[in-house]
Amino acid sequence: MKQSKLFIPTTKEVPADAEALSHQMMLRAGYIKQISAGAYAYLPLAWKVVQNIQNIIREEMEKIDAVEMIVPAIIPADLWKESGRYDTYGDTLFTLNDRHDREFIMGPTHEETMTYIVKDVLNSYKKLPITLYQMQDKFRDENRPRYGLLRGREFLMQDAYAFTSNQEQLDESFNDMEQAYRNIFDRVGLDYRVILGDAGAMGGSDSKEFSAPAEIGEDTIVYSKNSEYAANIEMAASQFTNNEKEDAKDLQEVNTPDAKSIAEVSKYLGVSETNIIKSMAFMADDEPIMVLIRGDYDVNDVKLKNHLNADNLREATEQEITDQFNSTPGFIGPVGTDVKVIADLTVENLNNAVVGANKTDIHFINANLDRDIKVSEFSDFRTVKQGEEAIDGSGKLEFTKGIEIGHIFKLGTKYSNSLGANYLDENGRQQPVIMGSYGIGISRLLSAICEQQADENGLIWNKQITPYDVHVIPVNTKNDEQVQLANEITSELENMHLSVLVDDRKERAGVKFAESDLIGLPIRVTAGKRASEGIVEIKVRKTGEAYEVSKDEAPKKVQELLNEM
Repeated sequence: MKQSKLFIPTTKEVPADAEALSHQMMLRAGYIKQISAGAYAYLPLAWKVVQNIQNIIREEMEKIDAVEMIVPAIIPADLWKESGRYDTYGDTLFTLNDRHDREFIMGPTHEETMTYIVKDVLNSYKKLPITLYQMQDKFRDENRPRYGLLRGREFLMQDAYAFTSNQEQLDESFNDMEQAYRNIFDRVGLDYRVILGDAGAMGGSDSKEFSAPAEIGEDTIVYSKNSEYAANIEMAASQFTNNEKEDAKDLQEVNTPDAKSIAEVSKYLGVSETNIIKSMAFMADDEPIMVLIRGDYDVNDVKLKNHLNADNLREATEQEITDQFNSTPGFIGPVGTDVKVIADLTVENLNNAVVGANKTDIHFINANLDRDIKVSEFSDFRTVKQGEEAIDGSGKLEFTKGIEIGHIFKLGTKYSNSLGANYLDENGRQQPVIMGSYGIGISRLLSAICEQQADENGLIWNKQITPYDVHVIPVNTKNDEQVQLANEITSELENMHLSVLVDDRKERAGVKFAESDLIGLPIRVTAGKRASEGIVEIKVRKTGEAYEVSKDEAPKKVQELLNEM
């Protein structure tokens, strides 16, 4: 391909709001162009990378008998109202009405659509299991689209859906998809971790996330260096130690003027934060609930929401603390309360603790469970801390930032129940289809690879997804020997079934080399000052290694270098 015929609008300047390295480099290298906030055009080089990723996905999906199809991006809103997700997603949905005033949404994901398609067809256990997938743009009205392709309002995704008749089939599908995703991420040259994830608005039970470590990542990955334990911070668990128990003392009220925070109470009373019980007021689906946790920890909203199986969870307002909890903001506590009280495991063995007294400027000291506080249940509601012992006992927890690039869920019967997708089992009884949902953010994957592989000079592509294998550069297009040598080597490389981009532009050598580094093809072949001797320079983009070889040796050397990548 001649570079003069290819649309690559490179630029030296980068918009000030391009914070992420991947965003900066893809803009500078002419891979993407912003059309509006969170919506980008994939220019020719980027689209070639995307197509190569898609081909890898197709190959790995073929190995596990997943079948590709496509569904409309526009979905009747009624489908999402039936499943209950229309309200759950709320303002994140792009909504529209047709000329007949019928409501539609732009698909952010397609569990409902796929269930609707199969529900009257997969009506017997003999037709199950089956896995269907597509690769299509998705739409979510992000409040703050940022970091280029990492958080957009329109993004490209592979989404797959398994329909099974029993738990064993679902487990097999889940495990097959996990391995397929591992293969895909390995092939594109990505460093990633498989971590425990939160199902969130998807619903269902088990879920795993695939996360690529990167400083710009918006997720926090918690892991142990000594084992395979890894989880999103929303799901991570740790071991902890509590204070030694003392003999129970009498409950007493004490004045704590203006001491509302844990730190203020700790300082005023001269007690450790580990012996203070923090009382948090929440509204779970409009029902008041008090959550107790040791003073040096924070409540993890995701763990709490999952435990309560709540559609909506939020902290109570000051007015609700007064009206619903019969308390005073800043001094709320569990002694004598009428609302349901649940507690984190850190509270279970505390005694003689400090708690709010539900009166302004007053706390209780020497509060004890069972005697003074009635807790209906204990569970893990806390956000873990770096350096704590991993839950599997393998060592200390480490934190790193990561980009979510894939997610697999065991949905169970959430959507088949709500949308009426049933099948007849071996005994002729109707049963709900058991589902799995799996997805790769293809556009996010593009950015994650750039975050990990790019350097200060530009992009660096894995040989399996690069737009072209080799960049051939005749330094001076007015020099017939250089042009002829470049053309001869290009022909040889193409005969070897390698894709070649030839820089035939009438540009200065410095411009050509700088833009070659910027667009990041794996191998560069330069026909320059030694062209008259039949000598070219071969340079590896990733390592900077350079070799001078004859034109007869060049094709073999290029292939050898590519094979080593």
